[in-house]
Amino acid sequence: MLTMTLGGLRTRWTTLVGTFVALALGVALIATMCLALASTLDAPERGPERFAAAPVVVRGADTLTVPVRRGPATEKVTAPLAHPRPVPPELVARLGRLGPATPDRTFPVGSGALPRGSVGHPWSAAAFTPYRLTAGRAPERAGEIVVVSGAAEVGDRIGVTTAEGHRTRVVVGLVPRPAFESAVFFTDAEAARISPRIDALVVRAPAAKVRAAVADTPGVRVLTGAERRRADPDPDRDDRALLTVNALLGTAAGVTGFVSVFVVASTFAFAVAQRRREFGLLRMAGATPGQLRRVVFAEASAVGVLASAAGCALGTWGAPWLARRLVEGGVAPDWFTIEDHFWPLPVAFWTGLLVALAGVWAAAVRAGRVEPAEALREAAVDRRTMPLPRRLLGGGLLLAGVAMLGWTLVDDPGGLLKRKTYTTGPMVLITAVGLLAPLLVRPVVRALGGLPARLPGAAGMLAREGASAGMRRTASVAAPVLITVALTGSLLGAAATVSQAKAAELRAQTRADFVVTARAGSEGLSAGAARRVADVPGALASPSGATAVFARDGESALVRSAARAVDPARLAAVGRLPVVAGSVRDLDDRGIVVNEEWERPTVGRRVTVWLGDGRKATLRIVAVLRTGTGDNGAYLTWRNARGAAVDRIEVRLRPGADAAAVAKGLRAAVRSEGGRVLTPDAWVAAVHPRTSPQTRLGLLVVVGIALVYAGIALAGTLVMATSDRIPELTALRLAGATRAQVLGAVAAEAVLAVAVGALLGAAVAGVQLLGLWGALARLSVPSSLAVPWDAVGAAAAACALLAVVSSVLPAWCALRPRLTPRG
Repeated sequence: MLTMTLGGLRTRWTTLVGTFVALALGVALIATMCLALASTLDAPERGPERFAAAPVVVRGADTLTVPVRRGPATEKVTAPLAHPRPVPPELVARLGRLGPATPDRTFPVGSGALPRGSVGHPWSAAAFTPYRLTAGRAPERAGEIVVVSGAAEVGDRIGVTTAEGHRTRVVVGLVPRPAFESAVFFTDAEAARISPRIDALVVRAPAAKVRAAVADTPGVRVLTGAERRRADPDPDRDDRALLTVNALLGTAAGVTGFVSVFVVASTFAFAVAQRRREFGLLRMAGATPGQLRRVVFAEASAVGVLASAAGCALGTWGAPWLARRLVEGGVAPDWFTIEDHFWPLPVAFWTGLLVALAGVWAAAVRAGRVEPAEALREAAVDRRTMPLPRRLLGGGLLLAGVAMLGWTLVDDPGGLLKRKTYTTGPMVLITAVGLLAPLLVRPVVRALGGLPARLPGAAGMLAREGASAGMRRTASVAAPVLITVALTGSLLGAAATVSQAKAAELRAQTRADFVVTARAGSEGLSAGAARRVADVPGALASPSGATAVFARDGESALVRSAARAVDPARLAAVGRLPVVAGSVRDLDDRGIVVNEEWERPTVGRRVTVWLGDGRKATLRIVAVLRTGTGDNGAYLTWRNARGAAVDRIEVRLRPGADAAAVAKGLRAAVRSEGGRVLTPDAWVAAVHPRTSPQTRLGLLVVVGIALVYAGIALAGTLVMATSDRIPELTALRLAGATRAQVLGAVAAEAVLAVAVGALLGAAVAGVQLLGLWGALARLSVPSSLAVPWDAVGAAAAACALLAVVSSVLPAWCALRPRLTPRG
């Protein structure tokens, strides 16, 4: 058997090149993903950044801790508050008796000369931060500021917008810009006037004494050591970024494994089909079915070992490159690098070997069933291309895929809108159609056969008959195209459809003629701006602000729900919420509006919640909203959203008001703060872009993997197929066909096979998108399907181009020698 295996590898190595490359690439991708995943799971502990030089930091509570039941025990669950509490002003004097106490304030600052998202601080707090003067001096009087290097030069006069309005200020000093924020420093007095709230208090005193001094003050935390990181700007940003990286890499690794098995199985199946004559002769020579199966398994093992080793080597190079791309794309934190981990490489190696063996299993079983006379009889034309077990498995998976889609559509339509669902959902249908491909190819070829038949000469007829006669060859070429088009259409189409549905849902919930928003990077509009907007003649304004509420889901979980603080009467006049029970007009300080996802959402029921600042409250449900796409959050009054800022004002024209005059008045009302006045459509487009950058990156990674694998499988399959068809092509030349006609027939057959795969892939994508559209209809969300015709067309065109090159090039090389021997 060893001799047979080595001989097969030596003489048939060209048929295994495609499998080797596909498997090596898959192992490289898996090794790369696993190395990156290991680095995210074992990320180093990050120390404090902003207050790294502060001995003790006193900060208002920024987390909510609630006990929940986990089995028979009780555990405490912690969640970040929407509105961290300020430090009580009386603590400054009390802690000042223990040692110097320096208050820090953080407030948004806007300027065309400053980086986006800049924040203001009092200069005295800079002594405990990485900010050190590199030029100029500290601010000494109102109107003087210190900014980060590169934004301006000492002596420059720049316009700066704060909660007090827009004012020209003089740059008197420069500091380096760290990675965590872009700061603008004011005098202590001016910072206190702009933002009276104290966000942190640096105390130079023993931590034990500070804790004792604040023990009777609720909602205050004393931070020392690594805990000082909780006082950094957005201390959880790195954890969120690593979760995003985990989701991206996990999805890519899963798709890589799926596509690897799919492509390797298809390639091995075709390779075994090409060797039916060889296996028939071996059976006639006395080889047993078990020996043939062992030969095929041995060849797959040899290819798997070599490809896995090569893939691991490529993965060790690819992981650092991937980490740099993730950092540059803003997906991973700036400090993210690949650490030394051993386990990802063995996992990738054995995964590659198992993929090779799993992919060749069906082909090996088929090889063992070859009968000598049957193999010799069927070597020329494909007659039996679908054994019964494959039909049953393919049909079962097809029914299972459709049944799962239908069950989810009926039982949980919102589940079909989740990224994880529409990313993994198509794989069952792709596998089913791939198994049934030899059965589906013949009717599809007949349906599309009229297109090549229109070509001049006999090339079109030859392409159609060749595709019909070589069912295994056509199915093997169609399989990688199927997976590429199906993933491209279903993933990109689902993401675009969901984004479009969210935008349409948001647009349907307002009757506003204008929407006033705060400037980009700002926490919200000031109270003065909100009053000026409300005073614009002819404008009916409904201000609202983002907040959150927390509630127990049963007794075992704490759920955070997005919420908005509103004025009930104005919301009812300007908004158009999807209410299914109750009335928004009944909302008051003792009430709450929830959606259908809440536990027992019944009007009149009293629920215990924790508000955005951590206060516990018992509120009565006054209205229930339709679930929709999942963005219909809760609504509260302003009294129950302490700390929320007005970030949006929806404005409806009063009867007889002039739209142009109202728009002019609105712009004047928020001009000093850099606010924007948008039409509802422009506001929706800004809030809900087509697809977020992180989602688009993840989808492009998945589609890119499928496209690369499709290219490898197409090239390998067509090179194998064309090499075995040299006698057939030579016979066509002897029959009088020109080289151009033969090559034209080969190219047309390749394009026809790609078209078959594209049509089957489009059918899979269509089923998925129709299921998603049905889910949106069940959720009463007005939306239409967003079919990515350009992406699907580009993927199919790329497959067609590669198929033509991979089939025509070996045929052209084979037809170059003379057709008759010399002399």
